[in-house]
Amino acid sequence: MVTIQKYVKAQSLEEAWKLNQGKKNRILGGMLWMRLGNGTISTAIDLCDLGLDTIEETDEEFSIGARVTLRELEQHVGLNTYTHDAVKNAVKDIVGVQFRNMATIGGSIWGRFGFSDVLTMLLALDTEVELFKGGRVCLSDFVKMPKDRDILVRIIIKKTPLKVAYLSHRNTKTDFPVLACCIRLSENGVRAVYGARPAKAFLLEDEEGLLAGMETMSSEEKKTAVQKFADYAARKVPTFGNMRGSAEYRTLLVKVLTRRALEAVGGMTDEN
Repeated sequence: MVTIQKYVKAQSLEEAWKLNQGKKNRILGGMLWMRLGNGTISTAIDLCDLGLDTIEETDEEFSIGARVTLRELEQHVGLNTYTHDAVKNAVKDIVGVQFRNMATIGGSIWGRFGFSDVLTMLLALDTEVELFKGGRVCLSDFVKMPKDRDILVRIIIKKTPLKVAYLSHRNTKTDFPVLACCIRLSENGVRAVYGARPAKAFLLEDEEGLLAGMETMSSEEKKTAVQKFADYAARKVPTFGNMRGSAEYRTLLVKVLTRRALEAVGGMTDEN
């Protein structure tokens, strides 16, 4: 059980940042994972008055406030049109609608959770985070940074021409994923991200050029290249065992989900 001694609704990011420098003080999000822990929070800092609950779209990017809920991501027409429904597919099986109406994207990203569908999906896109003091940082660099007392303000998705597919395997519909996979195809090549390994999401680059020029390949060439990359991913992606599945099972899922996602982004199925 978590005990909160003092609650403050911050009136500015500067005020919130100063309060957050106290080691026993905490920024509140949806309070969905935090409440499952134990301990005492000296000052709980609420950001609900700071306008961080909107999604703004321009010709260049999407700017998503840290307090935007997973349900709002799931229902946002612009985001899902741009990502070929990858955003919706990444969040639609997270617990239930009531949960997604409260869970925030800021909490999902700041936690760097190994099981995070949201983090897995965003790593496949051209994504940055904006920190109050740290400024804009590439998401792939952010997940490697040690946690500090800064504040995550928003998530920025740059608009670049791409095709993307998100797939996951769950033992039951609303459980944590046994494995998650997001693959993005663009003019810069293929980017594949694997979450719930069960460690932090793993970014795999096509270092051997197995999928180079995939968009111009014939159907048979695509089929061969996809299988080669699926085998390559199974060799390269580290997996481990836990209560939801063994390392060997997850490696098998890496191969299967990679092939299915590549078939979708490569136009070999109707899933793209």
